[in-house]
Amino acid sequence: MARPIWNGVLSFGLLNVPISVMSGERKIDLHFRMLDSRDKKPIRYERVNADTGEEVPWKSIVKAFEYKKGSYVVIEPDDFKSAAPESHESIDIEAFVDAGSIAPAFYEKPYVLIPGKKAEKGYILLRDTLRKTARIGIGRVVIRTREYLCAVFPQGDALVMNLLRYSQEIVDVDDYKLPSAKPEGAKISKAEFEMAEKLVESMSSEWKPGDFKDEFRERLGKVIEKRVKAKDVTPTIEDESEVPEDATTNVVDFMSLLKKSLASNKRTPAKASAKKKTAAGKKESKPKKAATSKRKAAAHKKTKTARKRA
Repeated sequence: MARPIWNGVLSFGLLNVPISVMSGERKIDLHFRMLDSRDKKPIRYERVNADTGEEVPWKSIVKAFEYKKGSYVVIEPDDFKSAAPESHESIDIEAFVDAGSIAPAFYEKPYVLIPGKKAEKGYILLRDTLRKTARIGIGRVVIRTREYLCAVFPQGDALVMNLLRYSQEIVDVDDYKLPSAKPEGAKISKAEFEMAEKLVESMSSEWKPGDFKDEFRERLGKVIEKRVKAKDVTPTIEDESEVPEDATTNVVDFMSLLKKSLASNKRTPAKASAKKKTAAGKKESKPKKAATSKRKAAAHKKTKTARKRA
């Protein structure tokens, strides 16, 4: 089961509702490694000094802001700490606005809010009140070290929180040259509008998200599956030590990916359990293996001695 981002409270007015913040999205992208075409080995990326070309260890790297070309000001860890918001686990609602007043461009990332123990009453109270009044709660939330603007609204039986972009992050459509309400030369007749309306009506249907698939990913997945079955693959690296420490580690088990429709290289509980079982088996058989090794060593020593005498 997914783990919460954090546990805290959803506050509006003097009411506090204990909640858990859960991720509301699932990444299903196909991840690829970059290989050297000559020997099909993974490519390693190194951190190098732009002038000397020498590799720079992590401990010698600092962050800096380039305020003009070639001129930098170093930002110390304490500077980041002083600018960071208080890391408190709460969603603080500051205002309630009309549900249709926020343009789609403002919505960035969804989360699902799960009520804590004995918090159902406050959760239902806010959820159903927002639905009845057609309002959305606007507030602030700290995730990791950054403070975000967020919207809280009902979706089915859930309260959903969506991070919002700030207005300065969105390009004003007026920055582009767009046709006005009555563009010169665009003489659209009444019949054309009626025909366009009929076309829209004929193509109208209910919104069913499940009807829309990532067809490119599915087609590419079939290509990958076909290549794997045809054995058109590179040799597997058995020893993990051969992979450079700082190399990209998003190696994907494509067969597992295609079966489960997940683009993740993390071990599933079943695999982790199997690994533990295998490790336990090896541990139990270790004394027996050690005894066998001793007998082989003794026999080898005896043979060697006999050869010397001969």
